[in-house]
Parts: sequence; C-alpha cells; structure tokens
Amino acid sequence: MTLTESQIQRYSRQIILREIGGVGQETLSQSTVLVVGAGALASPLAAYLVAAGVGHLILMDGDKVELSNLQRQFLHTTQRVGMAKATSAATALSQLNPEVKITAVEERLTADNAPQWLPQCQVLADATDNFASRYLMNDLARHYAIPLVSGAVLAFDGQVTVFRHGMDPKAPCYRCLYPQPPDPAATPTCATAGVLGPLAGMIGSLQALEVIKCLLNIGDSLAGNLLLVSGLYGLFHKVTVDKNPHCPACC
Repeated sequence: MTLTESQIQRYSRQIILREIGGVGQETLSQSTVLVVGAGALASPLAAYLVAAGVGHLILMDGDKVELSNLQRQFLHTTQRVGMAKATSAATALSQLNPEVKITAVEERLTADNAPQWLPQCQVLADATDNFASRYLMNDLARHYAIPLVSGAVLAFDGQVTVFRHGMDPKAPCYRCLYPQPPDPAATPTCATAGVLGPLAGMIGSLQALEVIKCLLNIGDSLAGNLLLVSGLYGLFHKVTVDKNPHCPACC
C-alpha cells in the first residue's frame, strides 16, 4: 500500500513522529478495531481512531440515543435522539474522516455474533458500562488472541488498562482483577451516581492512545497496570495488576 497525497496531508502531524512514520500510518490504514459501545467512552475513543486513520472501525451498540446522553456522548446530536446509537455515531465519524470504513452494528456483542466480527480485528476496545459485557469481552479477547483495551468511568473517577492474556499466558485478565461481578443492587451506575463528561473524554482518549500503541507495537502499554484517574482531585495513580493464580478464566 502507498499513501496518497491526500492521506499524507491529512496524517502529516503523526507521520512525522519517529515512532509512526509512513510505515506506521500504512499499518493503521490496514487495521480493524472493534469498539463495543457507542456512548461516553466511545465518543473520544472512536473519534480519535477515525481521525488517526484506522482503516476499519466496527462500532457495536444496541441502544438508542436519549436526551440524557448528550451531556457526555458528543458523537450524537439533539436531532438524532431516538436513532440507534451505532448509526448515529457512524454518521458523525464518517463526516470526520470519509476515508475510514465504519461499520455500525445495531446490537450488543454476544457470544453468538462475536464470530462474525472478531476474527477480522486486531484490537477489541471496551466502551461499555456494564459488568456482563466486560466479562464477555475478557473471555472473547482470550479466545481470539487479541488485546483488550478497557476503560470505565463513574462520577469523577475513571480507570483504563490493557489486557493481553489472549496473547501472553503470563498476563492478567479482567477476571484476575475482578474475579466476581458485584451485586447489581449494590453497585452504583452513571444513572444513579452521575458522571462528568470531561472525565469520560479523558478516559476514552487514553483508550484511543492505547489502541494505537497496540496496533503499532510502540511505547509502553498499560498492560499489567491499571491507571486510576481522580478527576475531582487531579490525581493519576498507576498500580500493578498481577495474574491471579486462582483466576477462574486463566486456570
């Protein structure tokens, strides 16, 4: 593949980065990423991947746009309230960069539909807000041997990490970090505890950075570490995540 003059101009600011260059840009252009969720985290995550020139973005979400989403989910607009989120997001992303192939899937990721989408992907990105989806993606990333870039936000706090357990048997997985899902009745959600939009923007942007690093195999990944962000107090804290010898998924 040879970059066109238009592509060289569009991506010039990242092509001049020593770690990327023309070869790296071509690698991005030939990559496929599956982003699960089309809400608060996916807005910056998907936007930066499309802007960076990732060749094919698959966006999965089974929900519809609601007015309460717009405070933080900037891929959607007031005019698109009631539209399927995946399609609404794809509409905005295609205007951002028409060179990128964007596939909108108006359904949730399941074990049944995963074989249709995951075999073609180099990275899986979790932009959901529920534990069931996170555990499923953890298991699918292991099965398809691809990295999982995970992010989560609630109120003023967020976290992001990368799981490479599908590629490295010594690496921890999501279940090593959270062996059992919490009691849903006792677990706060964005609907009950709230979430600040700029925090979701920070975490989603960090996820996009980690996806690009995974695709290009550059820098130091967050794999094996959990980055905790306190937006209210401006604190960033990175903690090591070890493989759990009693993990129900790894053992």
